[in-house]
Amino acid sequence: MITTAPDGIKDVRPPLGDSEIESLKAGDRVRITGVLYTARDAAHARLFPLIEEGKPLPFDVRGQIIYYTGPSPARPGTVVGSIGPTTGGRMDKFTPPLLALGLKGTMGKGARSQAVKDAFRQHKGVYFGAIGGAGAVLSEFVKKLEVVAYEDLGTEAIRRLEVEGFPAIVINDCHGGDLYQEGMAHYAR
Repeated sequence: MITTAPDGIKDVRPPLGDSEIESLKAGDRVRITGVLYTARDAAHARLFPLIEEGKPLPFDVRGQIIYYTGPSPARPGTVVGSIGPTTGGRMDKFTPPLLALGLKGTMGKGARSQAVKDAFRQHKGVYFGAIGGAGAVLSEFVKKLEVVAYEDLGTEAIRRLEVEGFPAIVINDCHGGDLYQEGMAHYAR
């Protein structure tokens, strides 16, 4: 579900469908409330063979958002340590097959390849940018955390996060919008 708050920020609540993804545009500021899944390079490397073999994944990706992060351990009295984004481009090889299975969003930092942007168009997906360097602040939006797969990977295990008002911005939408390219064009001299 996606609604627009009085302050103009879009409230995003996964799971998401095609029409909800179509309502998002590059540059939209969002607050995500609900479930996010974490996965980085090592976890994606384990998911990829399952996808290729047509085997079930350790969680249902349909309608979900994967956040590219490897959180640090929680300090006493906290849910999670620093939980800043990692570079999305490192997951470019794995993203189109996940989108084909129904994944609706990814979140990280940095630009994505043309193949991934094309897959966002084809499968109705979106790339959210999280604030790099603000992992300690972002941890305050995480209300619950549990490991769902690959605990042996430590910080790179797949986790299920319950978040409230997690701030992000739409970088790539399903219409071909790219905030990075638009920003550079706008400020080019």
